Amino acid sequence: MAIDQALLGRAGRGERWLRLYRWLPHCLSFGRHEPATRRYDRARIAALGLDVVRRPTGGRAVWHAEELTYAIAVPADTMGGLQDAYREIHRMLQAGLRRLGIEAEMAPPRKTAGVGAGACFAAPAGGEIVIGDRKAVGSAQLREGAGLLQHGSILLEGRQALVGELTLGNAPPDLAGPLAEAAGAGLDLTRAAEAIAAAAAERWRGAWRPAADAGALMTEATAHEHRFRSREWTWRA
Repeated sequence: MAIDQALLGRAGRGERWLRLYRWLPHCLSFGRHEPATRRYDRARIAALGLDVVRRPTGGRAVWHAEELTYAIAVPADTMGGLQDAYREIHRMLQAGLRRLGIEAEMAPPRKTAGVGAGACFAAPAGGEIVIGDRKAVGSAQLREGAGLLQHGSILLEGRQALVGELTLGNAPPDLAGPLAEAAGAGLDLTRAAEAIAAAAAERWRGAWRPAADAGALMTEATAHEHRFRSREWTWRA
């Protein structure tokens, strides 16, 4: 999360980034405004030895395991308003899934669920990517200064039932739609990442190149590391 925050800072200075990554070890992430202490069973999470982090963006809890996470950081005025950017990025992701032979759709407009409505994959928001009535990609945004960050989880295999098991009170439904079910076979993470990268390069023309200054980026990320490692930040009510 510290790296994504650093990318947001760079976007505010005019840079454009696409980052694709996985989580090792697997991790539970909370949305920026979720009441984590009141909503999730902290004792059970600790007993299971699960890693936990709070994202800089909004949204609701996600279990990052058999999935591919994307992050796009751009100047805030690049794609219009927040909803315009949300739809544009999802159109790119939809094109990437088609490269994998998966015909996903974008959910019709609907009222956005609040942070108290359960896990991220409990219900799709308008404009999110779905397969049938199940959500295949969960996304969240943050606009800060002149930069915009949108990142999210592209569910390759497995579901999100663990989030419900860790929720205090009534467990949210698991409406996750892993891509492997639509593809009829397992999906290789590298192949999925290549498809998304190719779709981005095709839709957003320009000179794409791998990050040449990863060391400088990691140095910038270090400045944000303390916040994302902080128990007070992660478990705030």
